[in-house]
Order: sequence, then C-alpha cells, then structure tokens
Amino acid sequence: MTKTAVVIGATGVVGREVVNYLVHSDAYDRVVTLTRRPIISDSHKEENHVVDFDCLEDVKDLIQGDCFFSCLGTTKKQAGSIAAQRQVDYDYQLRAAELAAANKMPHYLLVSSSGANAKSFNAYLKMKGELEQAVEQLPFQSVRIFQPSLLLGEREDERMGEKIGAAIMPALCALPGLRKYKPITGKQVAKRMVSESVNETSGVSHYVLDEIF
Repeated sequence: MTKTAVVIGATGVVGREVVNYLVHSDAYDRVVTLTRRPIISDSHKEENHVVDFDCLEDVKDLIQGDCFFSCLGTTKKQAGSIAAQRQVDYDYQLRAAELAAANKMPHYLLVSSSGANAKSFNAYLKMKGELEQAVEQLPFQSVRIFQPSLLLGEREDERMGEKIGAAIMPALCALPGLRKYKPITGKQVAKRMVSESVNETSGVSHYVLDEIF
C-alpha cells in the first residue's frame, strides 16, 4: 500500500532532498509540501500548498497522511533575533507536529542537530533539545530524530560561517572524539530519513551522525 507524506521545510538543504527522494519512491504516491512561497515541481506526486505558519490551524486538514517530515529551520541572522529564530525552529515545528498527531498521522521524522540538549546554555541547541523532548511526548506510533552536524548543500542564502566550517571541519574531525561533528550533506540525511520512514517499527529513535552515514 502506498503512502502519503507531508513535508515542512521543503525548500531547505535537507527538505528539498527529502521531497526528491519521496517523489521517486515507490512507497509514496502523494507528497504534500507546505511552504511559505510556491514551489514548482515536475512530479505528479507533489502537491504544494502555500501556508501562513502563524495560522497552521487553518490548514490542519492538509496535515494528514502516513509520515510527517519536519525539516524547517532558519538562522539567527536570517530571522533577526533568537526569539524570531525560536518561532521557526521551535514554535512552528511543534504546532505542526501537534496537528499531525491530532490527525493521527502515525510516523514523525525530525531534522534536529548534533548536540541538541534542552539543558544547554547555547540558545540554538537548547531550543532543538526542547523540541525533541516535546515531540517525543506526542502520540505518534514512531518518532525518528536525526541529529546531523554541519549540513552541506546548496542554499538560497549565503552562510559564510558554514562555508568556512565546511572547509576546515573534515580535517578537524579526523581527530579522536570529533567524528560526530563531521559535516554531512543534506542528501545523505534525506536518503536515510526516507529509507527509515518505510520502517514500521514503533517508539522513539535517535540517529546521530555515525548512524546517518
């Protein structure tokens, strides 16, 4: 039986690749993408809807299916402040997850971050950890949380810090104890997410960097 997937963050480094794998997967016959601006697809499987993430309740009927992929995210620089970043990285994603759970979607997959920790003194890692804890409490059949390090891939925005990190991190991560911070491509993360989404096992699973490769 084929499945329906719902994706938020479909224009990002991971989300874009997730959609590509989904539309080419025999396991899925419908892929619903919820975005802030329209995206064009040449696949008959993809169904794009432009939504206001401040009013997700208005489109709750679109958040139905078999697997929910939460790939939304921004940076402090893009958002303008930590508070604005938290709105995207925590508030929007949690509300979407709550609606997916309320609509009895069985499987939930989240792109989080290496080092996510609700008790972290780092605001970004703290919000990621808090989101993980929140979605783990929702009544999904399975919750799969992927914790990549620096994500490599084409972006609409230029991030100089990430360019520098992509250049020096591979060498640094050859040192003992630093492998979990090795950069990974959005395509690698997306491939593993989609392959795991057809796994019918239950419960909460975390995928750290070594398990994503």
